[in-house]
Amino acid sequence: MQSSIRDTRYVLISPCRNEAGYMRETLETVLAQTLRPTCWVIVDDGSTDDTPQILDEYAAAHDWIRIITRSDRGHRAVGRGVIDAFYEGYETIDTSDFEFLCKLDLDLRLPPRYFEILVQRMRAEPRIATCSGKAYVERGGELVPERHGDETSLGMTKFYRVSCFEAIGGFVREVMWDGIDCHRCRMHGWIACSWDEPELRFVHLRPMGSSQQSIWVGRMRHGYGQYFMGTGFLFMLASAAYRLAEPPLVLGSVAMLWGWLKSALQGKPRYDDPDFRRFLRRYQMRALLVGKRRAAEELTGAGA
Repeated sequence: MQSSIRDTRYVLISPCRNEAGYMRETLETVLAQTLRPTCWVIVDDGSTDDTPQILDEYAAAHDWIRIITRSDRGHRAVGRGVIDAFYEGYETIDTSDFEFLCKLDLDLRLPPRYFEILVQRMRAEPRIATCSGKAYVERGGELVPERHGDETSLGMTKFYRVSCFEAIGGFVREVMWDGIDCHRCRMHGWIACSWDEPELRFVHLRPMGSSQQSIWVGRMRHGYGQYFMGTGFLFMLASAAYRLAEPPLVLGSVAMLWGWLKSALQGKPRYDDPDFRRFLRRYQMRALLVGKRRAAEELTGAGA
């Protein structure tokens, strides 16, 4: 690696709760990175399993791993709860000490050059604000893609240029925080992206769109999140149709659509930024005509 890459200072912040069944794989694959983080802040969000003991074990062996412990709220909380835990870790660091930061979940298996390659890509293209690799799940002895768009960085491993993260105001403390941030980057003319390449493919040990209750509940939550963000019904309908063939077949799409419709019928609040919602609707209508990748490139000039 070039010395400029080798000297890169980046910080990982990992909110977690009851990850004993997955976290050793994440911890070991971070330790095996060719470009290790300068600091890793792990926020234990009230775990009741063996998570605290495992974290203590790794923190004792590596002085760049720091543990913050929150009290047990009694349940797992996505959206606001996860981001609250993230910010409890974020507030303990001086962001001026780092060029990059990453919100990293503890249910992943990362390839060894993962962070090295992300840093190289961001150094080569200064307009990239946030990026990631692609998530795969193990199913029937094979790796199956989770099918994320190229115009977003994935919520379980969002790698950010610190200056851009601060400029967009960080993460919104609500479901769909990991979509709002990418659109806010595009509002600034920056690029949010992910790449599907062998050295950037990571294994998601807990399936996307599931919840502590069921995949149905998780998909309904996604529909609510799209409603909150400001997604229009036509785009939501197209998105649900696109995912009809994903497990659980048909039912997952129905749950997403019902989550949006139920939120609309109940008059739930939406993201309180009218300029953002107008920007989002224009982007989504264009995406329906030319595809999300081209629509995003038109906004950022990435295709030039």
